[in-house]
Order: sequence, then structure tokens, then C-alpha cells
Amino acid sequence: MEALIPVINKLQDVFNTVGSDSIQLPQIVVLGSQSSGKSSVIESVVGRSFLPRGTGIVTRRPLVLQLIYCPLDDRENRSAENGTSNAEEWGRFLHTKKCFTDFDEIRREIENETERAAGNNKGICPEPINLKIFSTRVVNLTLVDLPGITKVPVGDQPEDIEAQIKDLVLKYIENPNSIILAVTAANTDMATSEALKLGKDVDPDGRRTLAVVTKLDLMDAGTDAIDILCGRVIPVKLGIIGVMNRSQKDINDQKHIDEQMKDEAAFLQRKYPTLATRNGTPYLAKTLNRLLMHHIRDCLPDLKTRVNIMSTQFQSLLNSYGEDVSDKSQTLLQIITKFASAYNATIEGTARNIETTELCGGARICYIFHETFGRVLDSIHPLAGLSKMDILTAIRNATGPRPALFVPEVSFELLVKRQIRRLEEPSLRCVELIHEEMQRIVQHCGNEVQQEMLRFPKLHEKIVDVVTQLLRRRLPATNVMVENIVAIELAYINTKHPDFHKDAALVPSLLKTDNDPYSQMGQRRANTPRNHMSPQVSSHTTASQQQQQQQQNNQQQQQQQNDGHEQNHVGENSSQSLAGSWLSNILPPAPTRPDSIENSASNTPVHNNLVSPVKPVNLLPDVPANHNPRRLTDKEQKDCDVIERLIKSYFYIVRKSIQDSVPKAIMHFLVNHVKDNLQSELVTHLYKSDRAETLLNESDHIAVRRKEAADMLKALTRANHIISEIRETHMW
Repeated sequence: MEALIPVINKLQDVFNTVGSDSIQLPQIVVLGSQSSGKSSVIESVVGRSFLPRGTGIVTRRPLVLQLIYCPLDDRENRSAENGTSNAEEWGRFLHTKKCFTDFDEIRREIENETERAAGNNKGICPEPINLKIFSTRVVNLTLVDLPGITKVPVGDQPEDIEAQIKDLVLKYIENPNSIILAVTAANTDMATSEALKLGKDVDPDGRRTLAVVTKLDLMDAGTDAIDILCGRVIPVKLGIIGVMNRSQKDINDQKHIDEQMKDEAAFLQRKYPTLATRNGTPYLAKTLNRLLMHHIRDCLPDLKTRVNIMSTQFQSLLNSYGEDVSDKSQTLLQIITKFASAYNATIEGTARNIETTELCGGARICYIFHETFGRVLDSIHPLAGLSKMDILTAIRNATGPRPALFVPEVSFELLVKRQIRRLEEPSLRCVELIHEEMQRIVQHCGNEVQQEMLRFPKLHEKIVDVVTQLLRRRLPATNVMVENIVAIELAYINTKHPDFHKDAALVPSLLKTDNDPYSQMGQRRANTPRNHMSPQVSSHTTASQQQQQQQQNNQQQQQQQNDGHEQNHVGENSSQSLAGSWLSNILPPAPTRPDSIENSASNTPVHNNLVSPVKPVNLLPDVPANHNPRRLTDKEQKDCDVIERLIKSYFYIVRKSIQDSVPKAIMHFLVNHVKDNLQSELVTHLYKSDRAETLLNESDHIAVRRKEAADMLKALTRANHIISEIRETHMW
């Protein structure tokens, strides 16, 4: 059992050499309020005065103190080189290899190290000071001296000094492998002990908390600590031990600790004769040694498991950093091939380490094609930015100086091309998004490749540059192809498209009503001159002429209703230029104004009398936006409806074609081309013998991390070996 504590000391040395605190070893944490006597208890256990003294907060850094029993015949720890062959006791710090035989020098070294890390403003520092004391009179222990708990900052201490100290204390006492030594002064109320309160918070069962009552000789006259030491005030499972410290006068007079131990024993025999054998500094040291050994025995199995787990982790980490490169040309070719394969696998979705938190590679490309690009195209309305007046203006401009009886084909082509051009911008934006994703895949092409890239930063930089240049060269060709797809649709408006022809055949149903709306419109226009003639015209028109005009209108209307063949013949003669038009086969003939027929058949002065009172509407593009256009006539409304219907039908056909053709063009000209030529591009630009030496220069960061991982793995292997030796001796 006695060999367990030296084993922990060896393990502590192993982990101190690599600067790791990832494994929490069994140790005794000394906890107490400021000026409660913690330092005096530690000095009494050591038997030497070596800790800094003064007013206010003195211990401002954790002190990890390893007490090692070292008899004179111990050749493992004694050496003639450092002058410790025949020394009874000496100390050695972790930050320096010097051996200190003068304990006053040890005190000064602690003060200097404290000021170096924590400054001289009474602040604290969580970085510990490691000190080993070898002696022929100590028991094997590992103690941690912490700053005293304080409430109010004094002097130039930070305002949050209480929170800083509490966080530091909790870091050590929350370790399940630590024993809490709660120090409380006897001349204070035990119920107000901060040390016991914190110990109870982290150790509610009290399985690893031991209480120490100091300053027994300073209690008020007529009082004693029997109830406290017997646990009748506040019970502590591991017990309560009382000690007597040196007073400040004794310290100033440099009273030796051996003399203090004699005075303590005499005081306990005189004041507490029944409890003298279970109190005092010697009993405290033996109790701590016993508790620590039993605690180590209980912790070693879990400690071995933890060491094995960490060994596996650091072995994997070391493997990921790779070994030193011997053949750089071969290694360079292997990395290039691995990167190209990982890049293509990310696009194809066959990578071994598939991302689960976000879309990347081929999945994101698919999402851009069918979700982003498709949604944008669906949001473009066929008639967006196209008003009724725009359509009517296009129809009028397409007819020239002669009024048209049918909707001209040119107006439809002009307007539908204008709408199709709006599909070019989202198509080019789709190319840009795919290009960005192809560039981003470089950062998502597998963990193994990422390790190589981190290991060789110059090679990583060159690979990224080659991929970027390849993508940039393919971007113009892809954009041109996408632009050509839209240009092809604009080059030829295929009015014989099967889907469009079906919709166009439904246009007559849009123009027809139950009572032939064009005939009704002709009747209303025939009645317009009679009902809306100006007073001057009506004064020159005789009653007989009006009656004759009315009879002729009625006869013409009856003739239009009964003789459709004759009406069609008139329509064909009036629009001879559109005889072969694509709309002439699907639209009903336009009605002929009766007054126009009559005026062309006779030389009566009626033409001069039918002056329209309606002002002409300005249909030019420079009409102000807030211009309120006139109300469209029935024929104009029908013409606009026809054009709108046809634009929608043809626009949907073109949009569907572009939505299918653009992704195919991007895949062929950009994605697949990069996949097929990536490795050859990398080999052409990077696989050169004169550049392999430069490209495979390892990162300083990776070199440091590899050394740290190797040192940690070596330490863990050694620790595992030490624990296994103890297991072989059946010590637990």
C-alpha cells in the first residue's frame, strides 16, 4: 500500500513533462478562508517553513506540493550530480532543474514565480507551481495549496476577486479523485465555514472531505472545541482533526517547527487529554497518508481505463498527422490522386464521410437546379411588366397606317420575345451558383484530404489555385452556352409547336359569345353617329336622310347575321395582306362597319358628317406613368386578350424548355468537364520534381502538434506501464 503514493507521484511527473492536466490524479486539496491557517498546516506536515508569509492574500497561485519520502539509501531520487546524495531534504521545481537545499530560497522562488505570472497587484493566476520536496521525515503525500477564500477586494485587487478564487477552487475540488481538506479556525463559528460549505456542495455524501480545526490555543477563555472535534456541531464523515499553529510572534522569532510540534502535543495533553491521540499534526499527516492511499487504490482501475482510452485517441491523432515524407515525388502524386478522387466523390455523393449537417457537393448542385433555379423561373409571370396599353401599342405599330381587322402576327412575336429575354438573367445566375459550389467543394472533400492539406499548406494553396483557374476557364464557355439557349428560343418562334397549337386552337372560344359579340359591336358603332352627333351636324341632316340611314343599317345588320359567307368574303378583301397569317385560320372574321360600307358604295356627304367626338389616345412610349388611359373598346379588349393568351401559352413552353436545357448545359460544360480533367490539370501544374521539395514543406503548426501528440502518447504508454506493474503485484 505504501508504494501507491509514489506511483501517483511518478504519474504526476509523467504528465507534468508533457504539460497535460487531462488526467486528474488523486491528490489532497487544501481549502480554507483567508488567514485560516492553511499554509501553517502544510508547513507543519512538511516540517519546514517555506511558504510566503504576509498580510492579506499571499497564496495567489495554486501550489502542487509532492512530498516524497527519501531515505538515505534511496538511489533513485538521490544523485551526486545535484548534490543530494547525503542531503536530508531538498526541493525541486518543475520549471527549473535546480535543487534547493535552502528552504528560504524555495520561498523566494515561489514569490518570484507568483509575481511573474500573477503580477504584483494582489491578483491571482490559475497556472500552478509544481514543487517536490524530498525528505527523510515526511510521509508520501500530494497536496495542493489554494488561495484563501475572500469576500471583499482590498487594495488594488480586482473587483471580481471573489468569483475568480471561487472558480479556481471549484476546478480542483470538483475532481472526483481529490480529497478535500477543509481548514477552519477554531476561534470562528463552524457554521460560517466557507470551506465546509464548498466541500458539501461538491461532495454532498462527505466521502472525500476531511475537516481540520486550527488555532485551538486562540479560543476564548472558558471555551473549548470538544463538541467540534467530536463532530457534535457539524458532523464530517472522514473526521475532524484539531491542530495548533505557530503564532505570528513565533514566526517572527523563527521558532522551529519541531519545537512547535512539542508545544502542540503538550497543549493537547493538557487541554484535551481524551482526544490528544486523535489530534495534532503528526496524526493529521498519517491520516492524510492513509486516506490518500485508500483513495488511490479505489481510483486506479478507472484511471487505467482513462489512460487506455486516451492512448487510443492520441494514437489516432498521431496517425492522422502522418509520418515523415521519404519519397516526396511519390507522396505528391498520391496526394494529388487522393484529392481528385475525393473531389469527384463529393460531387457524386460516394464519399466515405458524408456531411449530415448541410448539403454539399452534388446534393447542393441538385438543389440549385431543381429548387433554387426552378423556383425562380416559376416566379416569373408571363405578362410581368406588360400592360394592356403596351400590347395595344404593339398591335397598332405592327399594322402601320392601315387599320387591321385581325391581330397581326408581328405584335405577338415582338411581345413574346420581350418576355422570353427575362429568362436569361436567372439562367446565368444559376451558372454562377454552380460555379461557387464547385469552388466550395475544395473545402468539403474528405477529412483525410483535409489532414494532408493542413499538413502541407503550400501544396494546399497550389491545389486551390489550380482548381480555381480550371473553373474560371470553363465559366465563359458555360455562360455562352446558356446565353445561346435563350438566343435559340428567340431566333425562331415556333407557332407550329404541338403544345402551342393546341392552346391557340382555343382562342376562338375566347372571342365568341352567345350572340356574336362582333356583330353586337358593329351595331353599337352603327348607332354611335346617330346618338352622339354634334348639334351642328344634326342641324344639317334632314329627317329623311336619317330614316334612310337607319333602314340601310338594319338591312346591313340582317345581312351580316344571315349570310356569313358573304361577310367572310368582305373580310378577306379587306385584309388581303394577312391572307396567309397564322391567326387568320383560328380567329373569327372582324365585323365590317356599316357606315364604312355605305360611304364606299355611294358619294353621299355622310362621311363628312360622321365626325367622332372622342379625342385620340396617345399610345407612344413617352406617356407619363400616371396617365389614365381611355377605356378600351370591345375589339381592342378582345385583341389584347388574344395576345395575352398566346403569350402565356408560348412563354410556358419556352420556360419549360429552358428549365430543362440550362442544367444539362451546366453539367456538360462545367461540372462534368471539371470532374474529367481535374487530375490531369493537377498533374500538369504540380507534379514536377523541382517543385515537390517546396510543395511538401510541412506546416510548423502540424510539426508541433505531431511532437505534442507523440510526447503525450509516450507519457500515456509509460503511465499505463506503471499502473500495470502495480496490478501485477496485486496491490488492489
